[in-house]
Amino acid sequence: MLDGFVLDKAAIGQGLSVFMGFFAIMNPIANTPVFLGLTAGDSPPMRRAVALQAVLAAFLIIVVFCVLGSVIFKLFGITLPAFRITGGVLVALIGYQMLHSNKSAVHHPSDNDQRASRTAALSIAISPLALPILAGPGTIATAMNFASTGGTAEMLLTIVAFGVLCAITFMFFVFGEGLTRFLGSSGLNVITRIMGLILAVIGVQMLIDGLKGAFPTLS
Repeated sequence: MLDGFVLDKAAIGQGLSVFMGFFAIMNPIANTPVFLGLTAGDSPPMRRAVALQAVLAAFLIIVVFCVLGSVIFKLFGITLPAFRITGGVLVALIGYQMLHSNKSAVHHPSDNDQRASRTAALSIAISPLALPILAGPGTIATAMNFASTGGTAEMLLTIVAFGVLCAITFMFFVFGEGLTRFLGSSGLNVITRIMGLILAVIGVQMLIDGLKGAFPTLS
């Protein structure tokens, strides 16, 4: 009974770590104004349709990388330590930029991308919302890192955690207009900085794990 409790407690702790890692890098609170700006002028039903397609597309992208992560590694000859080192650097850089209230160039669309995306209302659900805002390189690296730490249970835990966050993101997108007005630009900046700090720490931890895997003597 005690062993089962310890295992359940460990699984809960792992699930919270995965969820917070995704929450920090996706940051649905800070991305809500981006969504509202991209869908400005759209009717509420259209806005809900765009939000739903965006989170579903992001979820499918992450599921593919979680499930096929080992296949991708073998196909390109990538080792897990090398991926953790590269992913850790990438995630830490995104967190560093968020910590200074700057939008990451690899996690946010350019001005040209945003102008082009407005030519069709639903096209923004895939680009730039699903990719790269929700399921950008940093999110993919985080997902593959969490999913590859163990077996099937860890992979499913990663997928479930991301699915829950996608549902929360959808709610923020659909009902977030009042929240962004309440927080204001200063409130959003504070949240972005906090998420950036968490993300930078996660990236450094990924880097440390990768270095330990590449150089066992460091352990």
